Amino acid sequence: MKKIIVPIDFSKYSEYALEAAAVMAKQNDGEVLALHMLELSEAVLTKGSAAQSEEAVFYLKLAEKRFEEFLERDYLQDVNVTPIVKHFKVFSEVNDVAQEHDADLIVMGSQGTSGLAEIFIGSNTEKVVRHSETPVLVLKNKLESTAFKNVLFATDFSEESIDIYKKASSKLEGMGAKVHLVYVNTPGSFLNSTEMRQKVSNFLAEANGNTDGMEDTSFVSDYTVEAGVLNHANSIKADLVAVATHGRTGIAHFFEGSISEDIANHSILPVMTFKI
Repeated sequence: MKKIIVPIDFSKYSEYALEAAAVMAKQNDGEVLALHMLELSEAVLTKGSAAQSEEAVFYLKLAEKRFEEFLERDYLQDVNVTPIVKHFKVFSEVNDVAQEHDADLIVMGSQGTSGLAEIFIGSNTEKVVRHSETPVLVLKNKLESTAFKNVLFATDFSEESIDIYKKASSKLEGMGAKVHLVYVNTPGSFLNSTEMRQKVSNFLAEANGNTDGMEDTSFVSDYTVEAGVLNHANSIKADLVAVATHGRTGIAHFFEGSISEDIANHSILPVMTFKI
């Protein structure tokens, strides 16, 4: 984790992300790229060139001052922090910044959900997750520790998920994590015990060249995949849930429809996404 991008919107959630990124950067002798996306109003952009330039400079300096003040945090001492101000607010372009700087991770804060409120869906965080080729760590709360030792990777065990499982496992194990898998048996796609084990065995054999991972795979039954994943994450006291995303446009842009989206939306645990 040598380069970590943190999009900043001055909310407490982006501060959760910034503090977590600072700890991770310290642990890995890395760098935090603090990204503020400046939104200039349509009125400013449509004025004559001289007036437009003068007002744009004013707002830019104002934003940069606020940004600098936001970065004056004790936990950033002895951390290599590079401020980046971009003059747009198209969150799909966070991916472009990550690619430009060869970032290893994007860390973002996101509001938790209350009742049936789908705050993650349609949010800036969701937009970044959808487009990012770089893994994204989504935080709902201030982290007590960034030592993710116990990680549950949610997969549908499809052939399409093999490459991303290998990529995710490599990154997570490189962070010192123990990666667990879970097969969730649901009423709508019920398999018997033999069929479940065979599906997982085939997946691991193709992904790893062996089936050693069977010992770290659990088989649970639940009404939905999302419920099964989150309930199992709690039962094994996971520090982190990792999911694969597709990045398709429209609503159903995660594996098996919106399952990854539901997991990211409702999990109180940190969620790390990996794009297929």
